[in-house]
Amino acid sequence: MPVVGFLALASADEPSGPVAGILLALRQAGLEVGQAVRMEYRYANYQLDRLPALAAELVQFPVSVIITAGGPGPALAAKAATKNIPIVFAPTSDPVRTGLVSSLNRPGGNMTGIAALTVELDPKRLELLHDLAPGRSPLGVLLNSTRPDTQTQLEVIKGAAQSVGRDLVPAYASSRPEIDAAFAVLASRSIGGLLVAADPFFTSQRTQIVVSVARYGWPATYQWREFVDAGGLASYGPSLFEMYHQVGLYVVRILKGEKPAELPVLQPTKFELVVSTKAAKAIGLTIPPSILARADEVIE
Repeated sequence: MPVVGFLALASADEPSGPVAGILLALRQAGLEVGQAVRMEYRYANYQLDRLPALAAELVQFPVSVIITAGGPGPALAAKAATKNIPIVFAPTSDPVRTGLVSSLNRPGGNMTGIAALTVELDPKRLELLHDLAPGRSPLGVLLNSTRPDTQTQLEVIKGAAQSVGRDLVPAYASSRPEIDAAFAVLASRSIGGLLVAADPFFTSQRTQIVVSVARYGWPATYQWREFVDAGGLASYGPSLFEMYHQVGLYVVRILKGEKPAELPVLQPTKFELVVSTKAAKAIGLTIPPSILARADEVIE
């Protein structure tokens, strides 16, 4: 029975909805987990320094293929642990710049996966926030200070804020208590709306974040539709479930004998604008008709 390793930055007790996309792809190929294939999970609980040891555990097991989830950290740890075992990384921003692959079309080595447009779409989400909350008040942005590219992420978002004539108030959080502290900082600056920047940690803490946003009554925009499903106002980005499903399809192809070096890194081609009129009513906001008209889904 082949064994598929799963190396994640997150913790084991968090909702794993997107992982269902991987399991669906395996099931569709006749690889029912527990019957035709086995899964070995390793979670770092957001402790980056644990990733190398966890990756080494999977290599020693050994596994037939490793899936990494949670951005470049787990993928880089897996890459350092083995040059032979195939690795498929779940949505990761700019895998060429981070050194995971040589190019998107010809990854080379033992890695392939999904190049998610995550950080790259933050400016679009800032512009959406401006349209939802017009005016001159500053806009807030919540960032994870432990991301390797946080400063670059902030500079890109600053540029988008300047283009629409708004000041930007950054706040940082990399733990649950820090989220509360960051919201207090943002409230003290009287922001008119909040962009929750792209980051796996924020996705894992989406319920806490959405509840806190509602408590302060801010319009807010997010990376994934899962935030809107949890009660948020609006999201713009690709489908997280579909990208994880594609990861599963690549795992199936590798288990059947294909090489990662011959599987191009995929990029999402469909992006969803999801808005919630229910969340808007709760904070006394009227969503502009232009946004409703172009939304792919409106949650009422």
